[in-house]
Amino acid sequence: MSLCFQPAKSKDGFQAKEVKPVSSQASPSEAASSQPQQATHTSSHPRHKRVQDHEKERRELFSKPPAQTAEKRGEGGEVEPPPDTSSDPPESCSDSRGCQSGRERGGLSAEQPFIKLSQEEYGEHHSSIMHCRVDCSGRRVASLDVDGVIKVWSFNPIMQTKATIMSKSPLLSLEWATKPDRLLLLGSGVGTVRLYDTDAKKNLYEMNIDETHPRILSLACSPSGSSFICSAAALSGDSPPRLPVSGQLLLWDTKTVKQQLQFSLEPDPVAVNCTAFNHNGNLLVTGAADGVIRLFDMQRYESAMSWKAHDGEVYSVEFSYDENTVFSIGEDGKFIQWNIHRCGVKQSEQALAQDATGPFILSGYSGYKQVQVPRGRLFAFDSEGQHILTCSGSGGLIYRLTDGEPALESVLSLGGHKAPVVTVDWCSAVDCGTCLTASMDGKIKLSTLLAQKS
Repeated sequence: MSLCFQPAKSKDGFQAKEVKPVSSQASPSEAASSQPQQATHTSSHPRHKRVQDHEKERRELFSKPPAQTAEKRGEGGEVEPPPDTSSDPPESCSDSRGCQSGRERGGLSAEQPFIKLSQEEYGEHHSSIMHCRVDCSGRRVASLDVDGVIKVWSFNPIMQTKATIMSKSPLLSLEWATKPDRLLLLGSGVGTVRLYDTDAKKNLYEMNIDETHPRILSLACSPSGSSFICSAAALSGDSPPRLPVSGQLLLWDTKTVKQQLQFSLEPDPVAVNCTAFNHNGNLLVTGAADGVIRLFDMQRYESAMSWKAHDGEVYSVEFSYDENTVFSIGEDGKFIQWNIHRCGVKQSEQALAQDATGPFILSGYSGYKQVQVPRGRLFAFDSEGQHILTCSGSGGLIYRLTDGEPALESVLSLGGHKAPVVTVDWCSAVDCGTCLTASMDGKIKLSTLLAQKS
């Protein structure tokens, strides 16, 4: 049964909630760096020069004829050896899994879709990462750790810290604004959302969302305007035992800095863990603590469908490339693809290891153990939606999406981490993609990939 949406209906907005304008002077609690700082382990050469060199190597390799498999015989009947067309693979291709089939007959194997050109480390955080997101332009990264420290940094042509934000109140979520993309939304654990200008290095507004639901678990900016979705949840101890935590799903506007409406969450108002828009902002998909995925029509501002998706909480949810399906990861350790035209119908399902879904565990000396519940994005797609990047105990893992069983086919292990990876992001541009993997020891690895074109 296909979804059929009606034209947008006008709705009256809610009463404006209290908004605190922030003066142009940064407060003592908000320390933004005035000078860009050189990050650790930066590259000795500009990134774009290195990528161009590898692109040139790739073209040269593909332009060479394949080695002759059969021997040629000369006029005198003597056997002529086949011509030497072998060529060394790119020096940067050092990953054994990614390159084990790349030295075949002087060319690159079409079965391996990516070559790992390089891997750099951003090491400015000193505690476990919660969120790590690239902005819409692919120029800047915002990363948040459990101590409430936010770093805004760039990686092209070199790694540089642009701003450091210190927060007195605990922060739980962050999201880049779509328009303008210099703005950063920061959700706290005390019922506020701050709008931060990364160019001016100052707070613009602080929005008071709801005192009864102080934990801002998820933020999502509409790609078609200035509005954003805010998921607010009650404190865990305020809910009855064995029942999901209470929550609200709200629509706010960054221009008017006012709440526009509150969505109905059926059958009960429950905490929403993750939110994602489709490409034009007409659809919104959410995953909640009750294991239910809800699909909202953003033209009519109402729920289009919902279904029980996971045993336990839904941790991460995203639209597929063609937007006919959604993918989700839940507390039950399953990665599932759902058909949005047939409510609750699975297209594929695969169990993942615990180090890909959480809760994430970091063990140390003398029985020390740190446990972290998933907060950030647990998977991300490449530019064509054919491959997926997930978390693991020692680095990011890239899989190819298949139409059969199993649903995921292992392609490349990025590695490089000594602690569990807890969140990922994938920034794609033409043939060169950048994978971000962030771990519990505060390290963020930036892996530059070259996509092979058959």
